[in-house]
Amino acid sequence: MIFALARLFGRSAPRSVSREALAAMPDEALMLQYGQGESRAFEILVERHEQAIYRFIYRSLHDAERAAELTQDVFVRVIRSADRYRESAKFTTWLFTIARNLCIDESRRRRHAAVATLDAPAHRDSDGGDTLKDRLADDSAVSGGGNISREQFMSRLQQGLQALPEEQREVFLLRHVEGMKFVEIATMFGISENTVKSRMRYALQLLRGYVAEFEGHSFDFDDGEVRSDVPSRRG
Repeated sequence: MIFALARLFGRSAPRSVSREALAAMPDEALMLQYGQGESRAFEILVERHEQAIYRFIYRSLHDAERAAELTQDVFVRVIRSADRYRESAKFTTWLFTIARNLCIDESRRRRHAAVATLDAPAHRDSDGGDTLKDRLADDSAVSGGGNISREQFMSRLQQGLQALPEEQREVFLLRHVEGMKFVEIATMFGISENTVKSRMRYALQLLRGYVAEFEGHSFDFDDGEVRSDVPSRRG
């Protein structure tokens, strides 16, 4: 459907450039080509970046279905902005900024819904009784023992990611998972490179605390391990 929308919103243009030539172009040139009506350029951009955008959104929200929906929303916004796009910033920086803003909006919506739910009475017929938030709290809970496994390690790491403040989690995901440079992240957020590095440092400190119990596991896991718990975009 996204490609159909791209053709619908795009202007018709003569195909004077082969697909092979388009595939060799950098992202920024492809976006300009699409703005001039070349729908195949948009298709190549989606092929290049759809999975990375999905991974970023999924790790921000930890909801596969919603991540798939918002990934499509990101590219719909790219379509709508095609005629206004300028090469003032790296395409991926612009693209992830769109994704980040959608994640922020979604997180705000969820927080609002969660507060309303948790502060409601635990039962419909309750009148001033405990709220769901009160009943969910369990100060006596302790971690169970057992053999350390890769699944446990990844589960614990995911808990750490979710516990990170939003701005630290975003920096970690963009830098450590998607491989963006500190300067690119700084441009995306409109902050200094030193601030980005500081957020990364605090994120690493917290995450190391979450996985400290797993002796023999290196925090510098490889790319496959980092992404192993992300459901497939088309799966």
